[in-house]
Amino acid sequence: MKRRGVVLAMAVVVFLFIGVLGHAGDVEILGVKFPGEKVVNGKKLTLNGVSYLKKMGFVKVYAVGLYLEQPTKDANELIESRQVKYMLTHYLTSKATAKKISEGFIELMEAGNPKELVEANRADIDKYASWLDKDMKPGLISESVYVPGKGLTLIYQGEVKGTIPGDTFAQMYYRYNVGDKANEKIRKGLLGL
Repeated sequence: MKRRGVVLAMAVVVFLFIGVLGHAGDVEILGVKFPGEKVVNGKKLTLNGVSYLKKMGFVKVYAVGLYLEQPTKDANELIESRQVKYMLTHYLTSKATAKKISEGFIELMEAGNPKELVEANRADIDKYASWLDKDMKPGLISESVYVPGKGLTLIYQGEVKGTIPGDTFAQMYYRYNVGDKANEKIRKGLLGL
């Protein structure tokens, strides 16, 4: 009987210890916890990497995590692979206005992609930017989901805004986040480097 009590006590301690640590692969950055795994569109995705953006060195803008079916540290593989991809952005400031977010998205898409590709996909870039139509504040999130054969869907503050069909726009989106011209901190973080 005494032995059973000891085993039970040890089991409770192990359970509490695991509860404190969270799931294997969970990552916390700037106070935001990203679970190590997520189920998206019926697929189990693994956290590939996390990063954050600060402005002026101290204004915390957002923390972001990228989930993939097949994690990779190779930017080109990530950009071109036809697998479910999910990006979760937690906003940490009330200074992220809809105008700044929308204009920033367009600037990053233009800077991170070849000019001819940007011009050929201008209508889709503008459409996606128009969906970024509400100011962000701490606690609000933006989600993007790429599903092969369907396209890239934006969920903004919990509202499904729409889907840009096909692969090209999604590749452009991931190129501006992890490609050669991406913000180095964001790129390395999302690639898990």
